[in-house]
Amino acid sequence: MFSWLARIVSACLRPVVRRYARMNKDDDRDLDDDPSSLHDSLLWCRDLEKHSCGEFSFAVVQANEVIEDHSQVETGPDAVFVGVYDGHGGPEASKFINEHLFRHLITIAQENGSISEDIIRGAVSATEDGFLTLVRRSYGIKPLIAAMGSCCLVGVIWKGTLYTANLGDSRAVIGSVTRSNKIVAEQLTREHNASKEEVRRELRSLHPEDSQIVVMKHGTWRIKGIIQVSRSIGDAYLKRPEFSFDPSFPRFHLPDPIRRPVLTAEPSVCSRVLQPNDKFLIFASDGLWEHLTNQEAVEIVHKSPRPGIARRLLKAALTEAARKREMRYKDLQKVEKGVRRFFHDDITVVVIFIDHELVGKNVTVPELSIKGFMDSVGPSNFRSFQHMP
Repeated sequence: MFSWLARIVSACLRPVVRRYARMNKDDDRDLDDDPSSLHDSLLWCRDLEKHSCGEFSFAVVQANEVIEDHSQVETGPDAVFVGVYDGHGGPEASKFINEHLFRHLITIAQENGSISEDIIRGAVSATEDGFLTLVRRSYGIKPLIAAMGSCCLVGVIWKGTLYTANLGDSRAVIGSVTRSNKIVAEQLTREHNASKEEVRRELRSLHPEDSQIVVMKHGTWRIKGIIQVSRSIGDAYLKRPEFSFDPSFPRFHLPDPIRRPVLTAEPSVCSRVLQPNDKFLIFASDGLWEHLTNQEAVEIVHKSPRPGIARRLLKAALTEAARKREMRYKDLQKVEKGVRRFFHDDITVVVIFIDHELVGKNVTVPELSIKGFMDSVGPSNFRSFQHMP
């Protein structure tokens, strides 16, 4: 349905695209200009803020009529938390994660006196349980909430160790310098997307009785012909049979009710002791990686000034998205939200710089909770971590 609609809208947009492309004959020199001088009414950014072992840069651009990316950075005296939540079907799931996951993490970490991979899994599980409870309460008056879900990418640096957790196809990448002073990208997270052969194999092995567990539809591999991501928070109709849709909801209707969950909320979690050659981290929703490779992204960060770097990454991705449609970035800026979705997705980028001389030191930093795009800034609950061993 969406692919058919996209083709119609794309055909309608062609003359608009050509008109925008003719509007400005300038070259793209402004890619290297001061990012703060480039106005995009749908783009939000915040630079440069301090965290316990460095600085960070944060930027979000909206494409949908209602933004479905929610995100946060939480700073404290000896820790920093990053969350990128890429919603689908609506913003409710990603917004819920933004309001609850970090709180669950703090509560469980205080109970255990530390942070670990299992504690992060516990916070994700508690968030999933909370959202499914909300779905159960709301389903009678708002049934489509059962089709709302979100990818979830989390990063925590605590006492020199980086913990990452991921559900879906957002991505965390680390930039490290080699002995020859070259920057190298390493992807830290595994993507749970049916476009990956390993994900399709995993799904088929978990559901041997279901020949339709993954099918090609409109040129894209999809789970049950509907969704690309195999792990998420929410998407209750693909996890619990009581939330199945009847034929009056054709986009989400399954011909046969599910006997067991098709999707899971089990994150891929890993930890890594940060090394002196690890220079920065990039956390971003898949909208960035659709247009930039890991190596392209780390080279932009490595070669550019720190101020405005998250915005600069966004602009590089948007410039590439515009180029694919024979436009310039400055012309893409004139396209309104909603229509922008046919050019690029909502995109969230957080760049965390790692200054190793600060790792393990008692550095005074603002204890802030910053919510991306909402531009909400307040105190962070990370202050309680200073009492943990």
